[in-house]
Amino acid sequence: MPRCKQVLIMEKQRYDLHWFTLWKQCVLQSWDLIVDLRGSAISYVLWAKKRVVIRGGRIKEKRVEYLARAFHLQPAPLPVMWIDQEDRALAECYLPNNTYIALAPTANWAGKVWDVNRFIKLAHRIQTLFPNSQFAVFYGPGQQEYEMASPLLNADLPIIDVGGNFTLAQVAAMFSQCKAFVGNDSGLMHLAAACGIPVLGLFGPSQVSEYAPAGKKATAVVADGEKGKASMNALSVDKVFVVFKTLFEER
Repeated sequence: MPRCKQVLIMEKQRYDLHWFTLWKQCVLQSWDLIVDLRGSAISYVLWAKKRVVIRGGRIKEKRVEYLARAFHLQPAPLPVMWIDQEDRALAECYLPNNTYIALAPTANWAGKVWDVNRFIKLAHRIQTLFPNSQFAVFYGPGQQEYEMASPLLNADLPIIDVGGNFTLAQVAAMFSQCKAFVGNDSGLMHLAAACGIPVLGLFGPSQVSEYAPAGKKATAVVADGEKGKASMNALSVDKVFVVFKTLFEER
């Protein structure tokens, strides 16, 4: 990221002591601007010329638009990822041509996860219509994420495993090598949207009005049922494929 001087990583500690650790790291600096997206108390115990504190809780608009209004920015600027040459070179080694479609079959809780077997069926449908397509499977670190993605990784499809072992910057570089992205409502979905590629987010029990992917070519498909409470089982392969086909052909 341009002009990024330092990144402080806050590791969770018992009794919320991580906040005190963060305060000690920041208190001796006089800040021109503090932006707090969590609405935490620490923003008010640091020296700053100006503070922008974003309160938590449910909102009724896209979060990117909600955040932009706090800075009096209209229209809301879209998220963007900066990719350096080293990460781009790594991505080109793993995904050397622009025939890959990114699939992200995991999420941070089970309710947001579309059945992995439906991902497999969708991939076969995509391959039938676009025969040259290959698939890059993304997932987060850890055994649980790998096990969620494993049936897709072992499917009879042209697949490359690019999950679990890469930094966010490296993942972003790999997304930039893909023709499109299909995945659950997750951090990977938002990261892909910030890379500017066509993104299709899959939604069920989460609020699409707030968390839909924000990008130049990003859209969402929602399971049938009550808004914000629908089961991912109510999201058919047919419905996802129709939206994907339109998105892919308009890219």
